[in-house]
Order: sequence, then structure tokens, then C-alpha cells
Amino acid sequence: MLPTLAELLGSARVVALPLVTRFRGIDTREALLLEGPQGWAEFSPFADYDDAEAAAWLRAAIDFGWLAAPALLRDSIPVNATVPAVSAEDVAGVLARFPGCRTAKVKVADPGQTLADDVARVRAVRKILGPEGRIRVDANGLWNVDEAEHAIHALNEFDLEYVEQPCATIEELAEIRRRTAYLDVGVAADESVRRAEDPLLVARTGSADILVIKAAPLGGIHAALALVEQAGLPAVVSSALDTSVGISMGAHLAGAIPNLEFDCGLGTASLLAADVTTDPLLPVDGRIPVRRVTPDPALLEQYAAADDRRDWWLARLTRCHALLAD
Repeated sequence: MLPTLAELLGSARVVALPLVTRFRGIDTREALLLEGPQGWAEFSPFADYDDAEAAAWLRAAIDFGWLAAPALLRDSIPVNATVPAVSAEDVAGVLARFPGCRTAKVKVADPGQTLADDVARVRAVRKILGPEGRIRVDANGLWNVDEAEHAIHALNEFDLEYVEQPCATIEELAEIRRRTAYLDVGVAADESVRRAEDPLLVARTGSADILVIKAAPLGGIHAALALVEQAGLPAVVSSALDTSVGISMGAHLAGAIPNLEFDCGLGTASLLAADVTTDPLLPVDGRIPVRRVTPDPALLEQYAAADDRRDWWLARLTRCHALLAD
């Protein structure tokens, strides 16, 4: 179903939330929130995404706000800590925001940093988590195959769970998976799923061991569930630096996946310095609950985006709605 544009605009609220630390090159996360008959939903594709890509995020928001969510198989989700590309000295402060998390995802390959910076950051994480902790690294596709091979060897001493999107293309993922198979470090695909014309291609070609699944860019919970079923690979449900409203959608997806083998990347509300609710979906004992989130009117007002940014988001919503209508 597609609500009318007037219905969407009638409840739309645009917020700008400060981050605890710079992440993905931004210090403030903007999001547009919508209220449907099933509850609140979030439309927050990053600013550099074009309308064609952003339209899938609107489809996902409508899916969550206007359609009943799938039946849940669990009422809480184990989540990982997320460590941005901070200095090794700042790692302890970041991990302290994720109480009880036994797994950490560490950003690597950040532009302007070196492999030595990555090694130091991962070493600091391993020291804090201890030998029982799990570490996965995420390069966001920024290494070529030779760089990825060198980096994986350099980081292997820290007992990696898997490497997320080490290279940009599916062909490169297949090659680095072949080159490092003897190290028993899994290769996970993120951008090669959510930004691909064919999100199943990475599974069909054997280019990854694990799929990182985000509900919003895949068009919603129902579409993401169908993808996981067809792919036949273990899935890690992740977020896109969402508000707690967006995290709730990811939690409902993770709650409906039959076999959830890995901790999920749904603890990222801890990276926000403010949220839209007084009861945010923050990790407690390494888990978040699966529940709907209703924004607090006072927080929506306090963190309302500036007029020009609100107008930018409403215009984007209008264009994406037209694409879905077509």
C-alpha cells in the first residue's frame, strides 16, 4: 500500500541529532519521522544518496508504519558495540557506551588514517574485551584486494570474527575470500547487498560467508526477510546510525529471522548524544528489546531541524513518494 503524500506530510517531523563522536564524516544525524497506523517509522537515507536509492528507504518506512510486522521469534536482540575510527586512546570511552556487549565492530580503512592506526585501534579493543570477546572489522569497501589481504594478515593476531566489506566489488570479495580462506576469517557483504541492483548476487556467486542486512535500504522488513530466506547465508541485522525509531525497525527484523547466529549491529543509538525518545533503545547487558518506539513531543521540538533542512527533507520525501507512485 502507498499512503497519500498528504498523509505522510501530515505527520512528518524532521530532527537533527548530535553525535557523541564523528561518524561517517558527520557530526549530526538528520532523520525524518512519520506516524502510520502501526506506529512511528523513520526515513533517513544519507544526504549523498540519490532519490532512486532513497525511495527504498521510504518504502521501508511505509512498510513499518503502515503494515503489521512479521511474527517475532525473540523479544530481545544481542548487539555489538560499534567503534568509529577513533584513536586507540579513545576506544575505552566508546566501549563504555555499550554495556555488556561481547562483540565489537571496529571501523577501519578510514580516509586519512593508516593501517597502523587500525591495528592500534583493534589492539585496544581486544585488550578491553579480553580473549573471550569477539571482534569484527568494517572497511566499507575502501581497500583494494592487495590492501585487504595485507590488512587482514596484520589484524589476524586479534582473532577476527569476520571482515565486513573489505573491498568494493563482488569480484574483489570473491578474490579476497579465496586468498584468505586458510586464515578462517569470514567475509561479510554489506554494500554489496544493500546498494546492489541484485542483492542476491553476492550469495549466488559465493563471494561472502555472511550477509549484513539493513531493513531501510532493502525496502523494509518483509523484503529483507525474503532476501535472507532466499540467500541461505547467516545474516547480521545492522542499522544506519538511526534514531531509536529506526533501530526499532531493525530490531523487529532481527526478531523475525529464524536463525540469528551473530550479534547484530543495532546498538548504535549509543553513538547519538540525543535521541527522539526518553526511553531509547540502548544496550543493556549486551541486548536491546524488540518494541515500537514513540517519539517524545518535547524532544521532537528540541531537536527539530532548521527550517531550510526541514524543507530539504520534505522536498526529498515528495520526490521519493512520486517515484514509488510511478
